[in-house]
Amino acid sequence: MFVLIEAIILGVVEGLTEFLPISSTGHLIVAEHLLEFEDAKEIFTVVIQVGAIAAVIWYFRQDLFRRVRGLLRREKQAIRFWTLLAIGTIPAGMLGLLIDSQMEHITTPTVVALALIVGGIVLWFIDNKPVKHQKEEPKIDKIGIKQAWYVGIGQCLALIPGVSRSGATIISGLFAGMDRATATAFSFYLSIPVLVLASAYKLVKHGDAIPSISGGVPAIALGMVAAFLTALAAIAWLLRYISRHNFRPFAYYRIAAGIIILLWLGVN
Repeated sequence: MFVLIEAIILGVVEGLTEFLPISSTGHLIVAEHLLEFEDAKEIFTVVIQVGAIAAVIWYFRQDLFRRVRGLLRREKQAIRFWTLLAIGTIPAGMLGLLIDSQMEHITTPTVVALALIVGGIVLWFIDNKPVKHQKEEPKIDKIGIKQAWYVGIGQCLALIPGVSRSGATIISGLFAGMDRATATAFSFYLSIPVLVLASAYKLVKHGDAIPSISGGVPAIALGMVAAFLTALAAIAWLLRYISRHNFRPFAYYRIAAGIIILLWLGVN
């Protein structure tokens, strides 16, 4: 019973952190370490992201339906949108396949802590534009091919635990000239193909290891539901927040969290 409660806790951690620029994988690695949760081949960590994916799809369901319909009708704007997603997805997807066998060697709390600190410093320096008092609306259809490519390259860094996929894509978007609202929304859309492919790959390659996970299938199911509900709330909150604020608080949080993890590792 307790292991199922742990799965729910981890699902909440995943949902709350997946779309904030603070690294969901990093938080899950540390949380699993604290709870002594057995995650064979990191399947639980990756698969409960399906709940977060479902939250994005549900939140943007009307816009996604319109863009899928536009693609089927071969509308120029819709084709361009899906092309941008492909450009932003391919670099990290290919690199992930190439280095997958080496990832276990760097999936440690120490790497997470260092990545949180470095990423926080970078985010602090990149997000230095004045905050507008009027609400910013995402301008997804104004994103350029070169900007999408920069975001795709930046997303490769998210393969390092603790960097944060959303953090890497948002920072890359800001660096490429996007405003905060557009960089954040594009990061959300980009999460759909990336997380779907990552989850499917893990299941196909290591599906036989599911019984070795603490709690097995029930734990995964509960983790996914918890991730869905909390991710849905996090998406809505972040889009409201970032329309009038900058990312500096997340930079401070990353740096502080990284330092705390290092101090904790030092006394254990």
